[in-house]
Amino acid sequence: MNEMNLFPPAQIAEKVRDVCVGKCKVPMKKFFILAILAGAFIAFGAQLSILVGSDATMGFGFTKFLSASVFTVGLMLVVVAGAELFTGDNLIIMSALEKKIRWSELLKAWIAVYIGNFIGSILVALLLYWSGLWSLNGSIVGAAALKIASTKVSLTFVQGLFRGILCNWLVCLAVWMATSAKDVIGKLFAIYFPIMAFVASGFEHSVANMFFIPYGIFLKSVPKVVEATGKTLGDFAGLSWGTLFTKNLISVTIGNIIGGVFFVGFIYWYVYLKKEPVTFEPKKD
Repeated sequence: MNEMNLFPPAQIAEKVRDVCVGKCKVPMKKFFILAILAGAFIAFGAQLSILVGSDATMGFGFTKFLSASVFTVGLMLVVVAGAELFTGDNLIIMSALEKKIRWSELLKAWIAVYIGNFIGSILVALLLYWSGLWSLNGSIVGAAALKIASTKVSLTFVQGLFRGILCNWLVCLAVWMATSAKDVIGKLFAIYFPIMAFVASGFEHSVANMFFIPYGIFLKSVPKVVEATGKTLGDFAGLSWGTLFTKNLISVTIGNIIGGVFFVGFIYWYVYLKKEPVTFEPKKD
């Protein structure tokens, strides 16, 4: 009988726990660089998603499907090339629950990866802004990016929270399933379907939004882009560095943590790793 080309769930739990222990042992300078890379990788996928999604001639559903499909390249780069992503690193909770790392190490890793992801995302947003690629198709690409950013800072706290929960439930499942695969093709397919599903569904990813919203803020200063949206600059008054946090990142980040920590990390830890107390029953004569 041929050996299965994937690890079963119980072994995935052990592998995720051990990998996450290793993450907390990486020197902080190197860990931070990997976090910057992850922010950039997710931004690459987000930019491609904007480009494909800016073509409104394909119909709503098919456009959403295609733009969501190409977005998946971001997590593929993170997992296969190697980088540290805040949403995926929510699974470090499994190592803390197993008492393999201290809770202070968990918080230190989360803070470092979040800041690093933000830097990487802003870096790519700036490079794209300076590149002028937003001018493609008569600035329709830039207009699409600006409208996405504006929409994201129009969410209520509750909307951002629950969309964030749903998003990272799927993102962490993508990481979980990619861990099960023993080859690159298996990892790519494991990543593709959950990530495509969350993007097409309109869920909210904090690290992706670290790119989407700042990129929109930059493009807001370009008259041609504003004109291509069919709106006026005043219509984007709510898009600012302040609302990046107050109207999106705070609620979405909390939601992402709940989705990844509870619905994936805690539940799979409880099912596959938590040791149940051993009870002894007296033998009956």
